[in-house]
Amino acid sequence: MNNQTTKITQLLSKAGEGSKTALDELLPLVYDELKRIANKQLSSERPNHTLQATALVNEAYLLLVNQHSVDFRNRLHFFSIASEVMRRILVNYAIAKKAQKRGSGETVISLDEVISFPNRQDIDLIKLDESLKELAEMDSDQAKIVELKFFGGLTNEEIAEFMQISISTVKREWASARAWLLGRMKDES
Repeated sequence: MNNQTTKITQLLSKAGEGSKTALDELLPLVYDELKRIANKQLSSERPNHTLQATALVNEAYLLLVNQHSVDFRNRLHFFSIASEVMRRILVNYAIAKKAQKRGSGETVISLDEVISFPNRQDIDLIKLDESLKELAEMDSDQAKIVELKFFGGLTNEEIAEFMQISISTVKREWASARAWLLGRMKDES
């Protein structure tokens, strides 16, 4: 564990105890990583997407630090929850845009760009979210792996560390989840 990782874990612990100064110190340490995650997510959105990475990071950070019952165990746990929060924000944004335009403004992303699906196909973010919920009912670990990769941009190694499983298990579960999601997304097309 490097010094920055240790510092982040300590600040998360203090923030969990209610320290506002810890939150002030935490933001500069996690901001670049949150922005990297946001940029990765938004890079696969349609070109004229109006939600900017900075706005996504700010909204996600505010939601994260205003949680009263979350006790962040460490840096990876924080970024795992950040991935989930960003997912919710993006899905809610897509739903609002779709409702506003009544179908003409679907939020389409290239699943191939982000999670290496074959045959480079575009999918609807709302459908992906619904499919992930369905996958979570069948296999919560696989759904979490997809979420951490897709919305969090975590590597297999980081996912293995966070979930306390082997890298080979992450790869195997990822392959299975990816195949299931690909089939599910084709069924809905």
